[in-house]
Amino acid sequence: MRFYVVCIGKLKESYLRDGVVEFVKRMRPYGGITITELGESKIGDRAGDAERKQVVDDEGERLLKAVPKNSYAVLLDVYGQTMSSEDLAKTIAKLEVDGVSDMTFIIGGAFGVSGALRGAVNCKLSFSPMTFTHQMVRLLLVEQIYRASKINRNEPYHW
Repeated sequence: MRFYVVCIGKLKESYLRDGVVEFVKRMRPYGGITITELGESKIGDRAGDAERKQVVDDEGERLLKAVPKNSYAVLLDVYGQTMSSEDLAKTIAKLEVDGVSDMTFIIGGAFGVSGALRGAVNCKLSFSPMTFTHQMVRLLLVEQIYRASKINRNEPYHW
């Protein structure tokens, strides 16, 4: 399985960048992870609801366009389904058996994701009912992809 992460914005904190780089490196033997960072939409400090909605809609369109064709698209969304690491691994394994070779995880921007984006994906996944920054979620995501890959190969993750 080839994994893709399509997200809004660059990682600003070095500890997050370092963590993501480490797990991307660890994923090379398992098919790899390609990360596509899209620019954040510009918005003023005193933006109203209409402007924020426009940003969310614009980012949603750009995120969808960046998903590779025929890829199974998973949106990280607070309203999505929660699952354990083992359940994520089982989901990935089932997709592979079903002939899916590309899986894309989508992370929206600071203002959330549009309804159109929610309606266009194959699956919505929530890491927790808690709120995390969209940048922190990127590190959590690549770690979970790595963990699922280890689980699916019956390799130890914790020593």
